[in-house]
Amino acid sequence: MTRHLAALATAAVLAVGLLAGCGGENSQTNCNLNSCTITFDRGVDASVSVLGVEAKLVNVQNSQATVEVAGQQVTVPVGQDAQSDGFNVSVQSITADNVVVEISAN
Repeated sequence: MTRHLAALATAAVLAVGLLAGCGGENSQTNCNLNSCTITFDRGVDASVSVLGVEAKLVNVQNSQATVEVAGQQVTVPVGQDAQSDGFNVSVQSITADNVVVEISAN
């Protein structure tokens, strides 16, 4: 019984880790089963591994962000979305400190 409870606890911790997002550099993630919201830090190399691909903040100019998803770059204005290699990329906000992007699987 103790082993069963330990196995369940381990599985729960792993599931929470998967839903919270994967590792990244200069970014924070919040994921569910088919989408991730990523907060990229500005002014640094910012990247993250989500949904089985790498996403990077490439450039920010005015109210547009260029994001690389799975090796393809897409430039998206705030409040809009675009398609990139089977993923939908939406820029939710751009501030002086960070850029919030949502990536979801199509």
